[in-house]
Amino acid sequence: MLAMGLTQGTAVAAPASAAAGTGARAAAADDPYTQAFLTQYGKIKASANGYFSPEGLPYHSVETLMVEAPDHGHQTTSEAVSFWMWLEAAYGRVTGDWAPFNAAWAVAEKTIIPQHADQPTAGSYNPSSPATYAPEHPLPSGYPSALDTSVKVGTDPLATELASSYGTMDVYGMHWLMDLDNVYGYGNKPGTGGESGPGAGASFINTYQRGAQESVWETVPQPTTDLFKYGGPNGYLDLFVGDASYAKQWKYTNAPDADARAVQAAYWAYRWASAQGKASDVSASVAKAAKMGDYLRYAMFDKYFKRVGDCTDPASCPAATGRDSQHYLLSWYYAWGGAAAGSGGGWAWRIGDGASHQGYQNPLAAWALSNVPSLTPKSATARSDWSKSLTRQLEFLTWLQSSEGAFAGGCTNSWEGSYSKPPAGTPTFYGMAYDWQPVYHDPPSNNWFGFQAWGMERLAAYYHETGNATAKRILSKWVAWASSETTVGADGSFRFPSTLNWTGQPDTWNAASPGANAGLHVKVVDYANDVGVGAAYVKTLTYYAAKSGDADAAALAKALLDAMALNATAKGISVPETRKDYNRFNDEVYIPAGWSGTMPNGDTIEPGSTFLDIRSWYKDDPDWPKVQAYLDGGAAPTFTYHRFWAQAALALAFAIYAELLVEGGGTGGDTEAPTVPAGLTVTATTSSSVSLSWSASTDNVAVTGYDVYRNGVLAGNATTRTFTDPGLAAATAYSYAVAARDAGGNTSALSAAVTATTKTGGSTGTGAVKVQYKNNDSSTSDNQIRLGLQVVNTGSAPIDLSTVKLRYWFTADGGPNTFGTYCDYAALGSSNITHRVVAVSSPKTGADRYLEVGFTGGAGTLAAGASTGELQLRLNKSDWSNFNETNDYSRAANTSYAESSKVGAYVAGTLAWGVEP
Repeated sequence: MLAMGLTQGTAVAAPASAAAGTGARAAAADDPYTQAFLTQYGKIKASANGYFSPEGLPYHSVETLMVEAPDHGHQTTSEAVSFWMWLEAAYGRVTGDWAPFNAAWAVAEKTIIPQHADQPTAGSYNPSSPATYAPEHPLPSGYPSALDTSVKVGTDPLATELASSYGTMDVYGMHWLMDLDNVYGYGNKPGTGGESGPGAGASFINTYQRGAQESVWETVPQPTTDLFKYGGPNGYLDLFVGDASYAKQWKYTNAPDADARAVQAAYWAYRWASAQGKASDVSASVAKAAKMGDYLRYAMFDKYFKRVGDCTDPASCPAATGRDSQHYLLSWYYAWGGAAAGSGGGWAWRIGDGASHQGYQNPLAAWALSNVPSLTPKSATARSDWSKSLTRQLEFLTWLQSSEGAFAGGCTNSWEGSYSKPPAGTPTFYGMAYDWQPVYHDPPSNNWFGFQAWGMERLAAYYHETGNATAKRILSKWVAWASSETTVGADGSFRFPSTLNWTGQPDTWNAASPGANAGLHVKVVDYANDVGVGAAYVKTLTYYAAKSGDADAAALAKALLDAMALNATAKGISVPETRKDYNRFNDEVYIPAGWSGTMPNGDTIEPGSTFLDIRSWYKDDPDWPKVQAYLDGGAAPTFTYHRFWAQAALALAFAIYAELLVEGGGTGGDTEAPTVPAGLTVTATTSSSVSLSWSASTDNVAVTGYDVYRNGVLAGNATTRTFTDPGLAAATAYSYAVAARDAGGNTSALSAAVTATTKTGGSTGTGAVKVQYKNNDSSTSDNQIRLGLQVVNTGSAPIDLSTVKLRYWFTADGGPNTFGTYCDYAALGSSNITHRVVAVSSPKTGADRYLEVGFTGGAGTLAAGASTGELQLRLNKSDWSNFNETNDYSRAANTSYAESSKVGAYVAGTLAWGVEP
């Protein structure tokens, strides 16, 4: 029997778009937990409920008067965006509609992932000199912190590899914080690299910058691109860093747990879409997640690329080379920056972080990035890095687990952020010092139970997918502790830990013989009913119960879900919370003596300024009278908040419970993977195809199909034990492997690989093609040309794409003779596309250069009547000066694909389509 609370909590009808879903949705139509998911999803996506900004990004909360990590409700974080991606992945599983998942990634690329214009001098980065050292200080009053060039920094081993893999020195990661209503007024709008000031439109911002004791109430917000337009004479820079002179610059900070969650969401999307036979629907977004995972490795390195382990003095701790600076954990952040465009000097920097928190680790993402072919990053060392990170994360959690089962804080390679010597007797993990409150101290970072639930949800998901014995051992102890501290009343009340207190410390880590941590203890100080934390807790219990068969964990997951559902509102599920901390609106923000400046709205920044003084716009918030009454001596205000991450997490908790623990909800409880296919054999080859066969796999329920991988990428699905892969290039070697799957979505490991080489010859057509073009950039005077192309075979026979070349004619408009060219996306795979700029021997009107686009042998052949799919291309001059595209021969204004006779197509060197200028 379902608790009455779930029935009441899901009384709102599912959205029309959900009700019109595919058979995958219909199969679960009678499941109340799937219905609860759809109801919650509908509330989140309903425009009237106000979860999304005009740019399509989720607000941190629907309510604006909100101070916690973001200092305004209508900011957003990369955390919220990653939860959005995961929410849309779950929607795709239930409905079979993957467009919303892909849209979430597309919006992220246009907004919270800085574009080239937002990091314009990234190309000036020198991996041999990644950043200048500046020590951190315990208190904000220790800032600005003077740069110290006498302290040696190490070498960045990733930059060259990443640039080779992606053709750019830009960093591909989410900046952690955006001001979606531009309430501060900096106007650091994505894709502009500028500071346009007050007005509509989302804006990048920064906050925390001054040591572990700096709470949100003590921050001075600042723009990511600081052009000295606001703040003091040096913008905001001299509040944080002491230097002889200051340059206008840009800077971004990545929250690794959010990017790892985005990878996690992409893994689920790939797994669920593959089970529906729709892997191709999400392949482009999954490739973006793999790319993000490639750059996410910066979170595995010491801040200044110094040696990891026993680094207790900034002067004597050696600058590392190679991998000596890599700790393989997910640290608190990585960051990058550089000179503003046109500021009179090209330079850029990158840093990692030596401080790692237990709540940030993500074994599922590490496993997916090192074991799932479609999520394996391009860079040569990425897979091995993530494989080692997976092992290191499991060791880290083992090291930090208390006698009771909860996890202590973490470790750091730089004590107090200055490579100082830790107190005598401090235990270590691979030479890094134990820190019970890593990163921030106000309040202590590991006192919040939410970090326990977040971290264990990821570990439980990894355990569910792999059955890893270490993960199960860790989880079993944690689940027993957390369950013993949780109550659900018959009246629908519920509570679990909120604030924790720590005593003792772990044993120094010995990988060969881990200690028992007999002296490390946790005590629950108080309890709460935070529905966002509760959702993560339920997901942990669900994954664990589904794999282990623990009936008590499954029952507790259900009881908590049903109890939380009783708190339904028109906008989601929420409980009231009293904010006693709002008396800190009048907290003083440290400003050095003699410093003064102004915020974009005119608020003065000077010694003695308070949190509210530099955010006077809060007094115009409709909820402000509640806070003012509290500041005047009244009762602490109570709010019923709808945080996006929490509401999405609740929806996901319903969906995951339905999928894993409800009969008919997706897997019917089946968590056992099929056996690995054996006997994979090449049965036939032609000049354009390979045929395969293999032996049957077995399963505890039934094998429903097989996934065939070509060169590590999903090539197709089969329901029988044979498969023919068509459309291949002649005389080319291909590697194949096969995985089996069942109705529960469980997938076996890949079979042993076989190699097949297609035959030479065969018809490659006579060159009957046409080219379709669209304009991907409305501006005619910026520093890049962006376009989309696709080729259609209009003949009756296949065409070998390696014989095809395309030409897009344009004018260089002065500047250097060297260009950067990029393929940002190709349905055939960007690695199968070639591109370069060629000078026209006899320049014509509108054409003194052309972008030549070709195809490698890996692109295969193009069948009669088929299209290559989209190719997203762009180019720039090496000095990034502007083009004038108004007279370019091939340019047109259409923003959707249309045939273009001004883009040439050549087959085997002969013009087959278009008119040359």
